[in-house]
Amino acid sequence: MKIEYPVTIENYGERLSFLEIIKEKDGDKVIVEASTTPGNGPAMHTHLLQDECLTVESGKMGYQIPGEEEKFIGPGETVLFKRGVPHKFWNAGESELKMKGWIKPADNIAFFLSGVYQAQNKTGGPQPEIFDASYLLTRYSKEYDMPEIPVFVKKVIMPIIVFIGKLLGKYKHFEGAPAPIKG
Repeated sequence: MKIEYPVTIENYGERLSFLEIIKEKDGDKVIVEASTTPGNGPAMHTHLLQDECLTVESGKMGYQIPGEEEKFIGPGETVLFKRGVPHKFWNAGESELKMKGWIKPADNIAFFLSGVYQAQNKTGGPQPEIFDASYLLTRYSKEYDMPEIPVFVKKVIMPIIVFIGKLLGKYKHFEGAPAPIKG
C-alpha cells in the first residue's frame, strides 16, 4: 500500500497534508502542512525514529514535553521535537492554527497517521477505534509510541485485540501495509 503524494488526511479537529518527499543523503524528509481548530491537537506521542519540526504560520501553538512547563509559540516561530522525545501540541488560540514543517526520516508516517485519523473518524473523536489503534500501535511499535497508554495495555492487551481482530477479519483495509522499520 503505497502513499501517493500529496495526500491530505482529516479527523475531528485536525487537517494534515503530506506534500512531498525530499530525498536527502541522511534520509528522506516529508514536507507537511497542518491546521487544527481551537483546543485540538494530537495526544502525547513519540516518534521513536524521526525528528519533527513545525513552524507556526498563523495562530498560537501550545506544546509540552513531559516534565516541562507548557510553552507557546506564534507566527514565524519554530519548534523541533527530537526523535525519542514524547511531546504533544495543540491549538492554544481562538482561531485556526496553521503550521508548516517536516518529519525526517519519512518512514511510515503518512501510512501510520492516515490509519490513526481513519480510526478516530470511526469514533468521531480523539479516541480511535480500538481494533485499528491496536493494530497500528502493535505493528509499528518500534516507530511510534503513545506514552500515556500503560505498558501492560500496549504489550499484552493490544496484541490480544489484534489477534481477535484478525480472527474477525477486521484488517482487510490494512492489506499491503508497509513493513515496519526496524529501529
